[in-house]
Amino acid sequence: MNDSRRKFLINAGLGLGGAAAAAGFIPGVGFIGTAMASDLVDPLAPKPTHFAGKVKSVIWLHMKGAPSSLDLFDYKPELIRLAGQDVPASFLKGLKTFTQGGVGKLYAANNRDWKQHGDSGAWFSNLLPNMASQADKMAFIRSSVTVGATHDISILKLNTGDLNPGRPSLGAWVNYALGSANRDLPSYVVLYNGMREPDAGSVNWSSGFLPAVYQGTAFRPGDSPIVYLDRPELRSVSQQRNSLDLLNQLDRLRGLGHTHDTELQARLRSYELAERMQLTAPEAVDLKGESAATKALYGLNDNTSEGYGATLLRARRLVERGVRFVQVVSAAPDNRPEGSADDWDAHHDLDGNHGLMSRMVDKPVAGLLADLESRGLLDSTLVVWASEFGRSPWSESGTGRDHNAFGYTQWIAGGGVKAGSSYGETDAIGLKVTNKDDAVDTYDLHATVLHLLGLDHLKVTYLNNGRSERPTVVYGRVIDELLA
Repeated sequence: MNDSRRKFLINAGLGLGGAAAAAGFIPGVGFIGTAMASDLVDPLAPKPTHFAGKVKSVIWLHMKGAPSSLDLFDYKPELIRLAGQDVPASFLKGLKTFTQGGVGKLYAANNRDWKQHGDSGAWFSNLLPNMASQADKMAFIRSSVTVGATHDISILKLNTGDLNPGRPSLGAWVNYALGSANRDLPSYVVLYNGMREPDAGSVNWSSGFLPAVYQGTAFRPGDSPIVYLDRPELRSVSQQRNSLDLLNQLDRLRGLGHTHDTELQARLRSYELAERMQLTAPEAVDLKGESAATKALYGLNDNTSEGYGATLLRARRLVERGVRFVQVVSAAPDNRPEGSADDWDAHHDLDGNHGLMSRMVDKPVAGLLADLESRGLLDSTLVVWASEFGRSPWSESGTGRDHNAFGYTQWIAGGGVKAGSSYGETDAIGLKVTNKDDAVDTYDLHATVLHLLGLDHLKVTYLNNGRSERPTVVYGRVIDELLA
């Protein structure tokens, strides 16, 4: 059959093409095996890992705006001693670029109280008293580095590994490589607190050049996280089902002639998923059934931490129900002072900004770790505290810190992680990594996360424009020192 006759029959609405496709026959290809048919018909079918993974789900906590490690986790007595002085030239050696126009005086907040916690002796400031109680669950990456001096660029790199839009996010790669563990919920969900969607929006949870079905699904804050999920009041279940069946039939006929239209395929599956979610999603994100003790554990009884706490409690409920990747983006609480920053970006008034943001995240993050452990979920879940970059040991304004991509701290916790450990270090003032061989770039963090999920980042590939692409581009190494 030539192409013109095939297109005529498809466009004429004959049902033979759709029936044949359902039976495993693809025009121009012939009958195909079950595995291949499954891949074409159901790209979200569960897929095997490369080796036994330590975890099944990831909760990726993006601290948007970049908190200062120097005020949370990295105790630097020398920085405190030198505060107010010029940065010694020895610390600047080898650094060619700086953000915000130059280098200010060394800066140390004067109200920090630093103590060691847990058997690991990890340092925490008084800004994070609740997280400090969970110190022995964490593995600190004290030699994190990145590229980029602006938030949008470095956030994109944190999520996708590239400085320009177009590459898939890490969550999309996970969705592509592993498929779905719960067909009634999205496998990749994005949560955020605050009044509006995060800056740059969906580009940071995009599927990039992967098929669109693998992109993240954003849930809003509040009592109705999923827009337009409810069935219209005057429409019956059977009417909705009949409409979907007709729409699917027409779209599938159209799709037979446009097999590379991933947007069409994603739309088909989104309709079906939306129908299933009408029954499952409201329950998955409804916090009414949680006990008062659990809500208090996440800080829902406090105006400052309530919104972020509800977001993390939803994250736990989602991984509990098999969601593979939950990306949580932090914003400032709704009750922040007028005119203050809407995230961790503290070029001015670091004390006020970090005091507020720390109160917002401290109890919820500690509660998440404790709750996951008490429910037996921490062994199968990886929690990642990440930011687009760190903050400088100096201050241009005299009251805040500027951007720093040369050395900062992130941490991971959960299954397969060497709890209570620390990897790498920065210099005495917290400016840059002391040993370049210990530097952990975004690609290394991504490779390590994929490894804990049972995936070899070198073998997760997708052919795009004749090039075999992978999540870590041409970089990345698993940080074995972080693994149990």
